[in-house]
Amino acid sequence: MKEKKVPDIVARRLPRYYRYLDDLLKKQIYRISSSELSRKMGVTASQIRQDFNFFGGFGQQGYGYNVEMLHKEIGTILGLYSGRKTIIVGAGYLGHALANHTNFKKRGFTLIGVFDNDKEKVGKKICNINVSDYDDIADFIKQNHPDIAILAVPRSAVKEVAENLISLGIKAIWNFSYTELDEQENVVIENVHLSDSLMMLSYKLNNIE
Repeated sequence: MKEKKVPDIVARRLPRYYRYLDDLLKKQIYRISSSELSRKMGVTASQIRQDFNFFGGFGQQGYGYNVEMLHKEIGTILGLYSGRKTIIVGAGYLGHALANHTNFKKRGFTLIGVFDNDKEKVGKKICNINVSDYDDIADFIKQNHPDIAILAVPRSAVKEVAENLISLGIKAIWNFSYTELDEQENVVIENVHLSDSLMMLSYKLNNIE
């Protein structure tokens, strides 16, 4: 694989490529050209080739792409075969929904713990995992070495919780807490705002009415 600085906009298209290729495999389609993939994804064939060239290409002139191989290569680039150990902090409605409706295993992640500071939630099961007391999270992280923490805590608590998790060795945070967390050295942060998607939907609707 070529060592190139990959633009963020290119990296953010990789999960979409992965999903489309996954769909193709389910339909038993094992070869596809960049022009065919372009029509399916709404991205130009030239853009697809440019994107893949950041990682060494993958295509073969006159043949196109081997769907199974490309799917596996992109999965490797995304780190989906590493079994990333993941915890959820916050066992309220959102944390509960994320645990039950996000197919972690299929996407290469292993949910190993759920935490909350509400004693009424501690001990209850979410997705076959007992909710643990947040007070015990330091010992848990020390023993189990999770890679990723998903934050589903109130806005007022998110920064304090994030700082604590980072100090305990967490290297990646998926933040659903409606407060932006700033990137830190050697820590990856992905801020998710579900309301932004809803507002974009409203914008698009407004422009077709």
